[in-house]
Amino acid sequence: MANFDEIDRHLLAQLQDEGRITNVELAHRVGLTAPPCLRRVRALEEDGVIRGYHAELDGSKLGFTITVFAMVSLKSQAEDALRAFEEAMRDLPEVREVHMLNGEIDFILKIVSRDLQSFQEFLTSKLTPAPNVGSVKTSLTIRTSKHEPGVPLSV
Repeated sequence: MANFDEIDRHLLAQLQDEGRITNVELAHRVGLTAPPCLRRVRALEEDGVIRGYHAELDGSKLGFTITVFAMVSLKSQAEDALRAFEEAMRDLPEVREVHMLNGEIDFILKIVSRDLQSFQEFLTSKLTPAPNVGSVKTSLTIRTSKHEPGVPLSV
């Protein structure tokens, strides 16, 4: 974080940990008054450092009982084929993350589903027929021992 001072890093750490914090409380925690704190936060938002705010939901309490990681190999790695696959994945709400990799696997996907049968239907009707898919290998998550969104910020 070369262009960010200690106050910016502290603001980002606080907001990453607690996105619903009020500006007044945030200003207090970082040692500013409310107006300059708000200006800094808005500048970080405008610069795209802060991309958004969201609520972290417990998927299992909403009926999404399984998480699967899918390793996808494509038939072609031409740029238009890669983009077509990425676009198809954006349209599938079950696919929560898409990461392009180097090496034998082209993409790794994080997929949530209500149950194993629903995932199987998703796999055969939506994922494997997607544009340019050559092969799909899946691994069902047994347990999540760490889930830490964001990036490590030292203040």
